[in-house]
Amino acid sequence: MKDDLSAMLPLSPAALHILLALAAEDRHGYGIIKEVARQSRGHYKLGSGTLYDNLQKLMERGLVKEAAVPSSKEDPPRRYYRMTEFGRRVLEADLVRLKSVVREARLHLRAAESGKAS
Repeated sequence: MKDDLSAMLPLSPAALHILLALAAEDRHGYGIIKEVARQSRGHYKLGSGTLYDNLQKLMERGLVKEAAVPSSKEDPPRRYYRMTEFGRRVLEADLVRLKSVVREARLHLRAAESGKAS
């Protein structure tokens, strides 16, 4: 039976960016902030309050969990976060939704452009 993920969608911009940042590897908070800035080419800036509020919500919904802390000499050690398998399925479903939105937008823009040419 396939899960109905529609109740989880659409992801908020912050949640979408956080999950994208965690898609390839576990990261600590500052690492997530830096990865979001890199992926968005600086167009989306995630503040620490927004980050941690959203991480808490994502953990409550089962999309993200705390990961084992890699051994390091950090004092105090940083908390690392990992996207869950459920989180990956929700992210993939939202990406499908966003593709549809982009496709529809392109169709409307083309139609508007062809209407101007007449």
